[in-house]
Amino acid sequence: MALSPVFRSDNDLYHADSCEPLKEAAKRGEVRIAALGRGSYPGDRLPAHEIKEVSLTGYWDADHDQSWGLGWHRNEGVEFSFVEAGRIPFEVGGKAYLLEPGHFTITRPWQDHRVGNPHVPASRYHWLIIDVGVRRPNQPWHWPSWLLYPKASLEQLTTILRQNEQPTWRANEEIADCYRKLGKAAAAGTSPENITRVKIIINELIVVLAEMLESRKPQLDESLSSSERTIRLFLEELPRRLDEPWTLESMAEQCGLGRSAFALCCKQITNVSPIDFLTRCRVEAAAKILKESPGTSITNVAFACGFQSSQYFSTVFKARLGCTPREWRARKS
Repeated sequence: MALSPVFRSDNDLYHADSCEPLKEAAKRGEVRIAALGRGSYPGDRLPAHEIKEVSLTGYWDADHDQSWGLGWHRNEGVEFSFVEAGRIPFEVGGKAYLLEPGHFTITRPWQDHRVGNPHVPASRYHWLIIDVGVRRPNQPWHWPSWLLYPKASLEQLTTILRQNEQPTWRANEEIADCYRKLGKAAAAGTSPENITRVKIIINELIVVLAEMLESRKPQLDESLSSSERTIRLFLEELPRRLDEPWTLESMAEQCGLGRSAFALCCKQITNVSPIDFLTRCRVEAAAKILKESPGTSITNVAFACGFQSSQYFSTVFKARLGCTPREWRARKS
C-alpha cells in the first residue's frame, strides 16, 4: 500500500510536503522562488543553530499560470501563508476556498491541505512555517525562545490557534507589510545580519497576528485540542497506514495516551476495541484490492494490508466476510 512522503517525530509518522513540483518548476524557469528553508523545503539552507524552529520562509512569484500544484500534504509545523497577488485555489478539511490577494491562511500539522486545483495560477504567494513541537491536537505548544512576545500573550495566541481551526482570514495591512519584508529578507541570503532581520520580522508578525485574531474574537472550541479529537484524527488516518505493525501500545503511543485511556476512548468512538477496528479496516481494504486488482497475488494483498502471513489473512478474512480471499475474488470478478 503506497504512502505519500512522510516525516517522523519521535515515533509519529505523518504525510509531509516535499515541495518537489515547486522546486522542479523553478529549475525549469517557470516560477521564481526566494526562500530560506530546511530539510526538503526549497531555498537557501538556514543555519543549523539559528532560528531552528523556522522550517521555511519565503515566497514564489509566478507571472503565468503553472503546470503544477502542491497536492495533499502536511507540514512539520504551523504554516502561516499570505497571498500578495493572484487568485489561488486552496483546500483544507474537505472544504475548498479561492484565495484572493490579501488572504492569509493558517494550517496545523495535522491538517491535510493542497494548493492549486490541480494547478497553481499566476500568483505571488508567501509562506512561513514555524515548528512549535506539535504533531497532534492534544500536545503542548513550545514557541521559539527568541520570540519576545509576553508569555501570557503567547498563551492566548496558542489557545486561539488550538481551539479555532478557521483556515482563511483577511489580513490587515500590518500583516501584509510583514510578509513583504520577510520576502525581501528571504531573497537576501543567510548572513548573520540577515538572519537577525528575519528574526525581528517574525517577532513583529507574531505580534500583529495575535492582535488581529484577538480583535476578531474567533469562536473557540476546547474539543479541538482534546485527546478525543486526536484519536478521531488517528482513526481517520489509519486506513492509509495499514501496512504498519500496529499494536495497542503503538496506537496509544501515537496519540500520546496510555493503553487504557486510548482503548476506552476508541471504544466510545467506534463501539469496538482498537484491534477490532484495525482488523476491520484491514479486511475492508483487502476486499477492495482483491476486487479492483485481480493481478495482485493474495499474499501481496495480505502484506499490503498489514497481515503477517497469507494463512492468518485468510482466516481473519473468512471470519469477517464468510468466505476466503480466493472465493471473494472469484465471486466479485
